[in-house]
This record gives sequence, C-alpha cells and structure tokens, in this order.
Amino acid sequence: MKPAVLAIDGGNSKTDVLLVADDGTVLASVRGPGASPQHVGVQRSMDALAALATEATAQAGLPAGPPFARHTAACLAGADLPREEAELHRAIAERDWSETLAVDNDTFALLRAGTDDGVGVAVVCGAGINSVGVAADGRTSRFPAIGRISGDWGGGAFLGQEALWWAVRAEDGRGAPTELLPAVVAHFGTRSAAEVVEALHFGELDHAVLHELCPLLFEVAEAGDAIATELVDRQAEEIGLMASVTLRRLDLLDAPTVVLGGGVLAGAGRRLVPDIRRRCAKVAPEVQVRLVEAPPVIGAGLLGLDHVGATRAARERLAGAAL
Repeated sequence: MKPAVLAIDGGNSKTDVLLVADDGTVLASVRGPGASPQHVGVQRSMDALAALATEATAQAGLPAGPPFARHTAACLAGADLPREEAELHRAIAERDWSETLAVDNDTFALLRAGTDDGVGVAVVCGAGINSVGVAADGRTSRFPAIGRISGDWGGGAFLGQEALWWAVRAEDGRGAPTELLPAVVAHFGTRSAAEVVEALHFGELDHAVLHELCPLLFEVAEAGDAIATELVDRQAEEIGLMASVTLRRLDLLDAPTVVLGGGVLAGAGRRLVPDIRRRCAKVAPEVQVRLVEAPPVIGAGLLGLDHVGATRAARERLAGAAL
C-alpha cells in the first residue's frame, strides 16, 4: 500500500521531502538543494522534486514510483500568486505522483508546523519575507511577496544588500560612518568595500554571498552601531506589521497565534521575537508569538494528513517526529 502523503517543502535554499504513513510515521526523509521554479524554471523544479521523491521511495524500501503516495502536499516557494499555483498544480498533476494533490506557498507549511489546527498567522523571514493567515472558517490572507514591487521590505538577502550599501556610502563619504564598513571588509578579506562591489560587478563574487552579511548586520547592531540597529529595528517593525495587518484582515484578535520562522529569525534574528510580540500585542493583546523549531516539511506533512482524514494520534506522531 502506498504511503498516505508525499510532503514537500520547497524553499529557495533547500528542499525537504517526506513520505508519511497513515499513522503519522515518517517512512523516509530526504533533503536536496533549493529548486524554486522562479529560479530554475518549472521543468527543472519538477525534475528535482521527482528525483527527491524517488530517493525517498528507495530509502523507505518501497516499490519505485510514481505514484509515490495517495496524496501530495506540495508547499513551494514561488507559489505566490494564483496563476503560479495553478501552473505548478498542473505540472505536478501531469506527473501522476499521487491520486490527489494540493499546492500551496511554503509559508502555509510553517503555519501548520507551528499550530495544532493550522489557524493563525505565519511570517517567514529567510532569504525573503512573506506572511499568510488562515481563519477558523477557512478564509485566508496573503501578500504577493515578490519583492519591492509588491511592497516587501526585508529578508536575509535584502538586509545583506543594505549592509553593503551603507558600508560603501560610509567609505566614499556619501553616508554616515558605520561599523558595517570594517565588518564587511573583514568578512570578504578585501582592502575596501569598493573591492567587494567590483568583484560582484565582474561576477567574481556571486550576489548570493550578500546573504552572508545578514548575521554580520545583527552582530554590528548588537555592538551598538546606530545604522545597523536602525535596519534591525525596521525588520522587526516590518514583521510585526505584516502579522498585525493579517490579524486585522481575518479578525483574529482573540488570543491568536503568530508563528515565526525562516533562517533569519531562527538564527541571529531571534532577538527580534520580543519586539515582534510587543508590536502584535497592540492589535491583539493576548497574542501568542512562537518561533517554530520544527522543519516546515513537518507542516506540509500535517497538511497532507489533514487532507486524508488521519487520526489525531497520527498527526501528533508526525508533529513530534525527529528528522
């Protein structure tokens, strides 16, 4: 008998895949690189996911698929707009991975991983930033989350770029002095911030390395640098704003749950949690704000178990699984 759920958490930096039995047992768990369709294209993204699902089937000692399971719960970065969800749904459905299929943005996996019933608000701050909310009656609230053109501010890549921006301007006199300048220069082992810019311009450094400056930004802020502190405080403000707007939209003001996750908040950004809680409490005084430690793929698996009507015991077993 096929596993109940093929659970996929497809992020920008990594992809996690689980095969889950009806009783919530994890039959296989595999991890691969990020395969966001926005970065690699839909076809390559599907090929990468299929390879991971095949690896999971082999790990579980099951006959090779597809189909891999009775239901696929795919929570994917890049499923930001309805037309993207529809395109990814078609692309997966064509491969016959399962009898039934649900495609959602990966932020829904975070929300389900951090709640008992999937009701509440989730804000993910990793390479980018995004937020979703689900009310008890099934209503949802989302943001496009496709960068500054959709009103976004923040995320690890953005903060890294800001750190370099301020360092460059401090060096050439256009900006105020900041300890970000010596920190950036030391991080890259160059003689100046201008050398970093030149290496990025000529492709000698991949722009992805700017994400490495995000934890450095938090370190400089902790040491009291005014500019770094302002950027970190603005990130907390933005996360609190996204959560608060969503709470209002869905009228989730009576002891709601706000779930936080993503590489920035799980790492150096942990210090932001009390500030985010304070900001959310302005609209929902009894709000519970929690930083989720469980891998979001657990949330994708729980969404799958919800779909197939699994027992509470099965959901609790998966929620407590150690991957």
